[in-house]
Amino acid sequence: MSILVIAEHDNAALKSATLNTVTAASQLGSDIAVLVAGHNCGTVAQAAAKVAGVKKVLHADAPHYANQLAENVASLVVGLASGYSHILAPATAAGKNILPRVAALLDVAQISDIIKVESADTFVRPIYAGNVLATVQSKDAVKVITVRGTTFPAAASEGGSASIETVAATSDSGLSTFVGQQLTKSDRPELTAAKIIVSGGRGMGNGENFKLLEAVADKLGAAVGASRAAVDAGFVPNDYQVGQTGKVVAPELYVAVGISGAIQHLAGMKDSKVIVAINKDEEAPIFQVADYGLVADLFVAMPEMANELDKLKAAG
Repeated sequence: MSILVIAEHDNAALKSATLNTVTAASQLGSDIAVLVAGHNCGTVAQAAAKVAGVKKVLHADAPHYANQLAENVASLVVGLASGYSHILAPATAAGKNILPRVAALLDVAQISDIIKVESADTFVRPIYAGNVLATVQSKDAVKVITVRGTTFPAAASEGGSASIETVAATSDSGLSTFVGQQLTKSDRPELTAAKIIVSGGRGMGNGENFKLLEAVADKLGAAVGASRAAVDAGFVPNDYQVGQTGKVVAPELYVAVGISGAIQHLAGMKDSKVIVAINKDEEAPIFQVADYGLVADLFVAMPEMANELDKLKAAG
């Protein structure tokens, strides 16, 4: 079996979710190819070639691939599909944008957000916000799959020596146009790659109060996240959102501050190794999944936590 992994990148660097997807692919077979479609993205193709387990890198370079518009990338993938039994992509915004179109064009059923590979045609995926696990078997000739990266370890980014093969670009579909983007710039780790995350919910009261979380996050080298309620209220940008309709994370430590623990939020963070909850409501559902819970006013607890971290740093 040959497996095609669609690389996620920004034309300069390979995104970490691709490494997790390569691990999932390796559980299906050893003949793994990675497709790097972009513009002036030669460095990404070279990085993909070094990933352990990758046998070949397909490099497609054209201006209309610069922003990985789903219509253009899907057309390219469909043209390559006949040589592969499985087509995988990370279950990120990009992967969820491209692969449904690929599946439709191939007239096959997509298997979304898998967390386990049972066999070449059988996979496990969460449903009902992660409360139920469904085992899905596909008899389609080509399996089109998105992979939840947090449940697969990242493949080693060094050690591989894959060949790089240039593939011809398909024409610009003209069905969509990239208009622009607004990116939140931060020196903190990206949410899905962070080992520590400090998240706030509706209990933060307003966006200004998120500075209490940022002070602690900066001392821990952590990313800052938020519940959907906090995002919908306009406290923080949308890319902070953790949950079923946001980002799915599984850090070493997740600190939930002023978050009640709605099922939508739990679906995005309950696989965290250690969960700490701070909430003044002792009946909050978040305490049911937390490893450690503190019933306290966050406006008192967070400054105290920042002070204690300063003392630990000063003590060496």
